[in-house]
Amino acid sequence: MADDKIYLDGHIDVPSSRLEAVLAALPEHIRLTRAEPGCLKFEISPSKTVAGRLIVSEIFIDEAAFEAHQARNRASDWFRVTAGIERHFRIRTGDDA
Repeated sequence: MADDKIYLDGHIDVPSSRLEAVLAALPEHIRLTRAEPGCLKFEISPSKTVAGRLIVSEIFIDEAAFEAHQARNRASDWFRVTAGIERHFRIRTGDDA
């Protein structure tokens, strides 16, 4: 049986000069994302070992739900606040295990 879920794992390293603004925008970003249809898991938490690193883990029910999240994200305050911050993500489907 095919696993159509989309998994995203990785991190973003937020420069110290921008960390306060990013952390202030984070709760609303998490709330809005978790409310999206098809979002099964959405977690962002600070690294215990690297200052400014946020660990990201997401699961969406399928590619359409993930794409809808990406579209909403591009129009969000979170996108503006984190603009230009490099992301280090791995995106895969459940079949890519």
